[in-house]
Amino acid sequence: MAAVFLISILKKIVSSSKTNVFHTTSMKRLILLIAFTTCINAFSQDGNYHIPPVFTECQSKAINELKECFNVTLYKFINENYEVPDIVEKENYKGQIVVLFEVDKDGKFKLLYTDAVYDELKTEAKRVFEMLPKIMPAKYNGNNTFSQYSIAIPIPLEEYQVDAATDSVVAEVNQLTEIERKAKREFDSLKSTLVPYKDSEYTSQLNIPFTHSRYAKFDRQMNLVGTNSHTAAKPYVYSDVSRYYDFKKENQALLKGENSWWSKKLFDEHLVQVQSKDYWFTLDPVVDFSVGKNTDSEHKGTFNNTRGLFIQGGLGKKLNFSASIFESQGRFPDYFNQFAESLKPFGPDPGIIPGRGIAKRFKDDAYDYPVAEGYLSYAPADFLSIQFGHGKNFIGDGYRSLLLSDNASPHPYLKLNTKFWKIKYTNTWMWLRDVRPEVTEDGAFLTKYIANHYLSWNVSKKFNIGLFESVMWTNTNDRGFDINYLNPIIFYRAIEFATGPDAGNAIIGLSSKYKWNDNVNIYGQFIIDEFSLNDVKAGNKSWKNKFGFQLGAKYYNAFDVKDLMLQFEYNQVRPYTYSHNSIVLNYAHNYQSMAHLWNSNFREAVFIGRYHYKRWFADAKIVVGVKGFDFNTTEDSANYGGDIFGDERERPSDTGIKIGQGLKTNIFHAELQTGYLLNPKTNLKVFTYISYRDFNPEAQSTSTISNNTLWFNVGVRTDLFNWYFDF
Repeated sequence: MAAVFLISILKKIVSSSKTNVFHTTSMKRLILLIAFTTCINAFSQDGNYHIPPVFTECQSKAINELKECFNVTLYKFINENYEVPDIVEKENYKGQIVVLFEVDKDGKFKLLYTDAVYDELKTEAKRVFEMLPKIMPAKYNGNNTFSQYSIAIPIPLEEYQVDAATDSVVAEVNQLTEIERKAKREFDSLKSTLVPYKDSEYTSQLNIPFTHSRYAKFDRQMNLVGTNSHTAAKPYVYSDVSRYYDFKKENQALLKGENSWWSKKLFDEHLVQVQSKDYWFTLDPVVDFSVGKNTDSEHKGTFNNTRGLFIQGGLGKKLNFSASIFESQGRFPDYFNQFAESLKPFGPDPGIIPGRGIAKRFKDDAYDYPVAEGYLSYAPADFLSIQFGHGKNFIGDGYRSLLLSDNASPHPYLKLNTKFWKIKYTNTWMWLRDVRPEVTEDGAFLTKYIANHYLSWNVSKKFNIGLFESVMWTNTNDRGFDINYLNPIIFYRAIEFATGPDAGNAIIGLSSKYKWNDNVNIYGQFIIDEFSLNDVKAGNKSWKNKFGFQLGAKYYNAFDVKDLMLQFEYNQVRPYTYSHNSIVLNYAHNYQSMAHLWNSNFREAVFIGRYHYKRWFADAKIVVGVKGFDFNTTEDSANYGGDIFGDERERPSDTGIKIGQGLKTNIFHAELQTGYLLNPKTNLKVFTYISYRDFNPEAQSTSTISNNTLWFNVGVRTDLFNWYFDF
């Protein structure tokens, strides 16, 4: 009997779908009815043991007429009291309302579930069922019991007609236990736990996506005299920065205030934002669509086409997560393309897009480079946070870093941040790869590891000093991830010495910052890869003196112009720094330096100006430098110290080493980017970018060619990471 009833209802659904019923609604009804395939005909299966609920109007009926009387009376009551909402009549809707209800042991009607296209139809059904009178409850073996039923109410309303196949329009469903009834209502109950979104990321343990232009907006607030902030280890987490910068207030000032859904999502909000008392998450599209033209190539032009998703959220107050997926195709200026292909990994792929990852060939002269990043962030206590993910890190207060930079591709990492008193201690462990053909084993990339310590100490209100140490090692003798380097306290240099001269490559560094006043601070770094005191005293410019330094200054609200920041920075690194006599222990990942983009054997000066007004922004930059390259000819194949992947043993001399040795090249790079911030929540912006690059070696070689490039580029971008074109 239940099967016959189900077939009848399905016929009605098919019929209604032919008369302007939405197909999605029909499918929902179909799913609901399939869930009730255990429907039974009480009289045919239970005989005299089961008596249905009885309206007052039906008390004089014979037992075998009670079911029909219940149907007729209920249907008549609905027809007489149900008022079809105006919007339904105005739109000439034709369809059904599916209702699941119960008559309990006391004879009271309880509405359990309704399904309809319009919320107004559901609300009206609820009102009508609340009007139903108390009736005689169903009986089983002489005892009162509850009964559950489903009914399909046609819209427009129709007179009750007995279906020849089922002899009923009201179907009784199997009795459920109390726990089963609660379970059936669980999904709908979730809706009641949601609350309006509360900008939860601003107080979370999530990283603020690291771009220099974005961080410049709150850099001054983080560096006010008297703050106990630690600004070198990046990316920052929102909860740290929110102590100095009011994200909510700043974004409120930028609101468009439009009422339409499309306007809110484009200009003011995340595409999807969900909040409850126990969790929250946001979901946004990621785009980077740009087209351009450069003067140094014969191809049609440059382009980048990135599509992706960016999700972030929190579970409870201590656990946060974030993930971003990028699918990209692009073609860049010739100098950039040539550099990418000079980083060719083992295998068929043509190169590596700097800062992104290994690229496949797309068409004849472009690249396809997918990238994924993500992490979990957990703060078990106020003084401790833990992150495990796949991404990048940066240590320094400048535009460049000589300690740890974000030049290379994303990689797996584990990071611990410990804060107490005037101290912040950052431990980072990273899993890296060397993808060069000469170090590949059995067709697999070489795995290597880095462990870093960085201790930041606010000595006074104005002065900060930081101590850095790092060690890199490979899977020599199947040592894998050496447990010695899990120790967060001990000095790595001692471990590296104890494990053997070629077991690891240790680097130590020093950073400092002085706040002259609220608007001016001075910063610097000093890095030592190897140092020979005797050679320094001898004054012979030994190759063993592998070190570099940075000196810079920032001027906020420059010349009393609010939100104008000016920055000057000088960087210098001696030849052979970051390299090693075992060529696999260079300070690099995926054929890219983990420190300065120019590797070593260089000096450069950087001038930067950044300005923003409401949603408008402008960034200008000039880079002037000198770098020494290898000649790479049959006559001269020596390693002059500018390529950290080269073999140190092939150096031309042990003494007389100086910056710019080898093929000396003058580099000039200038760029200007202006645009409009479409959405502060997602950092979506439209931009115009123009750059000029003059690459002028003293002599030509197969790998170092004189180049003069003017590049113009426009686009729209979700700005989540730094692009570096200044090399």
